[in-house]
Parts: sequence; structure tokens; C-alpha cells
Amino acid sequence: MNSGKLVNRPSDDPVIAVKGMGYRVDLDKNEQYQRNMREAHTWLDSTDEALDQVGTVMIRVKELIVQAANDTNTSEDRQKINEEIKQIQGHIRDLGNTKVGENYIFTGTHTNQPLFKDDGEINDVDVTQAGLEKSIDINVFDGIKIQVNTKGIDIFEDVNEFMKDLDSILSNPNATSEEISSALGATIGTGATGTTIPGLDKLTEQVLQTRAEVGAKQNRLELMTNRLEVQEVNVTKQMSLNEDTDYAKTITEMTTAESIHQASLSV
Repeated sequence: MNSGKLVNRPSDDPVIAVKGMGYRVDLDKNEQYQRNMREAHTWLDSTDEALDQVGTVMIRVKELIVQAANDTNTSEDRQKINEEIKQIQGHIRDLGNTKVGENYIFTGTHTNQPLFKDDGEINDVDVTQAGLEKSIDINVFDGIKIQVNTKGIDIFEDVNEFMKDLDSILSNPNATSEEISSALGATIGTGATGTTIPGLDKLTEQVLQTRAEVGAKQNRLELMTNRLEVQEVNVTKQMSLNEDTDYAKTITEMTTAESIHQASLSV
């Protein structure tokens, strides 16, 4: 009754003691999973925010392309528009180098290296393609892992190549409105490696699809968080039932024992 526990040492009741140790292990694991969950939320929230900003500036790029495609604009007017597009390109590169703490979130397992170098090109010197495409998984439950990173190379490289091609078009004083408007379509040209560079519409769709995948992971994390909270309550309850004193029963037994003791003394 004084300690509030049924056992004070394992020898009091080895079965209760072993069960109590098991429940404490479960609670420790639950606590670690909840810490992992908070880390996963941070990664996914930062990823979603970065992609949201990419989508927002791409809308502005579309407005600028439509404006530049107007035949009433002079080459000087288009250069002014192109200057804003260049600043947007720099902003997108900064988003590609988003960090959580000291970790870059769009470079796969190369979390200590940025996606873009200072010259604006993909950082293919200090990182490898295989590393950029590797996933970072976090344990959120027994035997359950969730990928918290997004393959930034899949999005930001295409966006970067698109912006460079758009810059070339707008920098050409002889570019026609049709050539400028073509940037709004599904493709804008072919890259140095021979791959097709998506146009603005395709890139916007790609960003939205990636954000949808991130959102699905966030929803799953919410479900897993609720599951961990329920498990914590259940394990705590079971641990209490296993080893905590039932005060009503204990006081009744103590009172009975005292009565018997006094009766024995009287005899």
C-alpha cells in the first residue's frame, strides 16, 4: 500500500515483474516511434511547402510567358520580362536546396550536399545519380517504414532545364510569339542528353502529382500517430493492471488482517 506497487523486487512475483519489463519496453519503443513521427512530419511538411512555392512561381512564369508572347512587346520589353524569369529561376534553385536542420531534403542520401551548385547547375560532382534517387525511410511502427524524402532530381532538373531554354528563347530578339507560346505546351525542347524537356503545363502537372504523393504520406502519418497514441494508452493501462496496487482491495485486506491480529492478541 505504501509503494503503490504489487512488487518491489522481481522475487516478490517473477511473473508480474517480467510482464512489467515487457510493457516498459513497449512504451519505450512507442516513445521512439513518436519521435520518429515528428521527424517524418518535419521532412514532409518542408517538402510540401517547397513544392507549393514551386507551383506558385510557375503560375507567375506562365503569366510572364503569355505577356511576352504578345506581339506588341518590343525586344526590350521581353528582356525586362526575362530578367524577372531569371530571378524566379534562382528562387527555384534555392527551393531545390531546401534544408531540414543540416540536411538537404532533395538530394536523396547525399543529405550533406546541395542539389544545385553556386553556378546554378545540378551538383553532379559531389553527388551521384544513384544516391540522388535513393530513399530515406523512417521507422514509424513495428515493421513499418515511410519514405520521407522526395526525389528532387525528378522535378528540379526538368524545371531548371525548362527555365534555361525559356531564357534562350526570350534572349533571342528574333523570337516569334509562337516560339514563346510553345513553352506553355507539353514540351519545350530537347536537353543536352537528348531527353525531352517538359513544357510548363507538363511541369505544373508533375509538381501537383508529387505534392499529392507527399500529401498522401502526411495523411498516413496522421493515422499512424493516432495508432501510436491509442497503443500508448492501452499499454499504460495494461501495465497499471499488472503491477499497480488496488487500493480498495488492499485496504480491505489490511483492515481484516488488523482485526484478526487484535483478536489473536485478545485470545
